[in-house]
Amino acid sequence: MDGNIFEKILGQDSLFTDRKAFDHAFEPKRLPHRDHEVDALVMNLVDALNGHIPSNMLLYGVPGSGKTVVTRYVLGQLREKGKEMGQLVKTYEINCRNMDTKYRVVQSIATQLAQRGDVPVPFTGWPTDRVLETLVERMSRAGGVHIIVLDEVDNLVDKGGDDLLYALTSLNTLLSDGRCSIIGISNDLNFTQHLDPRVSSRLSQEDVVFHPYVATEIQNILSERAAMGIREEVLEEGVIRLCAALAAQEHGDARRALDLLRISVQKAEQRGQGKVNTKHVRLAQSQLEYDQVTPVVRTLPLHQKLVLFSICINEENGLRNISTGEIYRTYSEACSKIGIEPLTTRRVSSLLNELDTIGLIMARNVSKGRGGRSKQVNSAIPKAIDAIALMSENEPLVNEAALGKYNLQGQL
Repeated sequence: MDGNIFEKILGQDSLFTDRKAFDHAFEPKRLPHRDHEVDALVMNLVDALNGHIPSNMLLYGVPGSGKTVVTRYVLGQLREKGKEMGQLVKTYEINCRNMDTKYRVVQSIATQLAQRGDVPVPFTGWPTDRVLETLVERMSRAGGVHIIVLDEVDNLVDKGGDDLLYALTSLNTLLSDGRCSIIGISNDLNFTQHLDPRVSSRLSQEDVVFHPYVATEIQNILSERAAMGIREEVLEEGVIRLCAALAAQEHGDARRALDLLRISVQKAEQRGQGKVNTKHVRLAQSQLEYDQVTPVVRTLPLHQKLVLFSICINEENGLRNISTGEIYRTYSEACSKIGIEPLTTRRVSSLLNELDTIGLIMARNVSKGRGGRSKQVNSAIPKAIDAIALMSENEPLVNEAALGKYNLQGQL
């Protein structure tokens, strides 16, 4: 092989003019179809420019409905206006899937407030109370208004309880100077029902619900991004419409639509074609579904496969919003059929959390009153993928379990 192997690819003309326009972290200058949500944040956060404390807020909505991008956009404008007016506004964005403990969240904010000469707050090792005291000292020293954004806050509460929210909602009583407001972002509309009443009372938040985008709205978003990032006359008629329709079926997820369009263009490039058509979109759809899910499903440990198998087989029987008890009964039955000892209910609950974290299922906590809390679980695996067949390919025990007959609950 003569020459450098990258030379041929580098010499190709790209169909993109700016790939960044399709990044999930891209912050557009305009946010179509989110005027109401932007206005709701602005009407509350304007208090920060007047030296008052904005109310705490909770933003709800399905993934890809614009919660995070709207929040970043509004806070960026708020900081800019605050600087212009000489009013200090500091903002902190914490992703609670990456930082899912009280210590890590408080340590991260305290570190962002550090000045030269301050003792660094370690990632671990200090008592949590000491880290919180350090945060209070640094916030008071900075003064102004501090706005803490907790993205996917429901994940933090599910894993570590509501101690962090209690601590953060108490900050204003501890600060000698400066004030603090919290914005929580959650996919779970019932999130506050899981909180201790004292925490709910302290939050006393304003709620904003982000409704899923419909297909026509997603088309508008894609058209704007295409104008920013793709060469003119590259997209054939129907490409944007199909991307939008497929994403609208997935709960109106704009991020998925952007991924579909980006990968469709890449498919055309890889084939040396100068136009993108609906066949490229279908190829992109297959790649998104199979590339994201297939390797993960195939390589799950045995007991996670059996738990996922239990969910899938119940769904095949017509059941939705499957309870953890029903999953455990089917899982135990599967273990019995293949001659292995089932794990405890607590360990299976932990496996469900892990499957939820990697996106293979959607688990929602529900209150049972005096009966405590339980989960309602649904598979998040695309219908085009046969999860049971995938798990059986390299795990004979799952294949053996799949051959058995199960005493399943009827369709609800």
